[in-house]
Amino acid sequence: MTNIYQDETPQESVAIPHSELSADALRGVIESYVLREGTDYGEQHFSLDQKVSHVLRQLERNEAKIMFDPNSETIDIVVKQNRFSKQSEE
Repeated sequence: MTNIYQDETPQESVAIPHSELSADALRGVIESYVLREGTDYGEQHFSLDQKVSHVLRQLERNEAKIMFDPNSETIDIVVKQNRFSKQSEE
């Protein structure tokens, strides 16, 4: 079977506002993200509900965003890098 998209130029990822997803869909996206191997929470241990709450707060504070990759048809959550320098800590 031939992929009808194979000749198309790769498309940019698209940000999906978390507020545009239903509660169930948002929870599913967040759970998928926190359950992936390699998600690092350091020495602390958190329940699934705690991890979901942490990510939801990051989305609400615009510290993270949901990205859809049309090329692979996958969704990921990307945590924005802290743009503050050490000056903000002083």
